[in-house]
Amino acid sequence: MSFSQPTGGVSLTLDDKVVLVTGGSRGIGAATVRLLRQAGARVVFSYRSAETQAQELVKACGGGEVCRGLRQELATAEDGQALVAAAARVFGRLDCVVVNHGIWPPHDQPIATMSAAQWRGTMGVNLESVFGVVQSAVAVMLGNSANPGDDRAVANGAQALGDLGRKVKGHVVLIASTAAQRGEAMHADYAASKGALISLTKSLSSELAGQGILCNCVAPGWVRTEMSEGTLSDPVASKKALGLIPLGRAAEPEEIAGPVVFLCSKWAGFISGEVFNVNGGAVLVG
Repeated sequence: MSFSQPTGGVSLTLDDKVVLVTGGSRGIGAATVRLLRQAGARVVFSYRSAETQAQELVKACGGGEVCRGLRQELATAEDGQALVAAAARVFGRLDCVVVNHGIWPPHDQPIATMSAAQWRGTMGVNLESVFGVVQSAVAVMLGNSANPGDDRAVANGAQALGDLGRKVKGHVVLIASTAAQRGEAMHADYAASKGALISLTKSLSSELAGQGILCNCVAPGWVRTEMSEGTLSDPVASKKALGLIPLGRAAEPEEIAGPVVFLCSKWAGFISGEVFNVNGGAVLVG
């Protein structure tokens, strides 16, 4: 078997795809929005309060014709449903959803003294609203007009590269955390909520892969964002956190965005139910 010499790089294109990114105005979310636009996708992202940053991101990504920011509180299932309904109206469809929003109460809180209000607040944002987003987004994806050849059986492994991912109707990417895998002392609410996203990923995969919707999860470790700034700027806390990472540093947001965009592409058309660890080698489990 011979192969012709390639004339260009491998294309990670998302042309004609519409992607919703929750919590997209800052940090990992903003980096993901930028990379999705570079890949050719039209993007809708949500934000809660960072209006100026959201406007600047829309402008940097080509303006409202290809990128749109929507202000939306995400604390209940109904909030998530409202966001998806609004997002689907922007460009008329949804092909991928990246569930990135979440909160991490920065203060250490022993479980013995953790208030029910803190627990409910974390679960509301990190899990209840995620249900609303996923439930509504899946309904939209299942209703997407079929692409030509969607129902054509793949006869053998020699299918042309252009047919990769042809039968996929949508992608769901949930952003979890290493805390979901190994727990996090004094942050049981956060770890439990993110652990639930891993279970949700596997459940959705079992339920939806046969219907052409692929669900996967990205589990970052420490990332240099506004949410982690307090810990990573503290010499003692930073040394303790980074000491657990074989690479010896925190990730940049773009290093999380890359795997997310890959999981929305045709090259991830045979990946479902996976936990993609992006943590510098700190956690080596699924």
